[in-house]
Amino acid sequence: MRSDCPVSYALDFFGDKWTFLVIRDLLEGKKFYKDFLGSKEGIATNILSDRLKKLEVNGIVESKVYEKLKTMKQYSLTPKGKDLIPIVVEMMAWSAKYKTGLAIRRDFLDKVENNRAQLIRNIEARLA
Repeated sequence: MRSDCPVSYALDFFGDKWTFLVIRDLLEGKKFYKDFLGSKEGIATNILSDRLKKLEVNGIVESKVYEKLKTMKQYSLTPKGKDLIPIVVEMMAWSAKYKTGLAIRRDFLDKVENNRAQLIRNIEARLA
């Protein structure tokens, strides 16, 4: 750690351009390595592999062998990872406020504005 500052700690962990995109994809229901590769940002395989390992080592993501095809891993957020849901929601709301033309549904923004806590609970329930 560079310092004992909580912002510095978070940046040491999340301060690259890919980690939160992998978390976003998990929140959207992606579970398999190939699913993450299909995201429009075009993450390279070596970067994706590194981020998934880093997230798993730090207890944000867990993986298990996919029962239907033993050569595949299935990824999901741990409770520690699910604690990031409000942060991702806030990042999306902030981005939509300051940048027009982003791919974000109006009904999602309405839910953020009108009942943010319920929206977060709904996302958590969908991931359970």
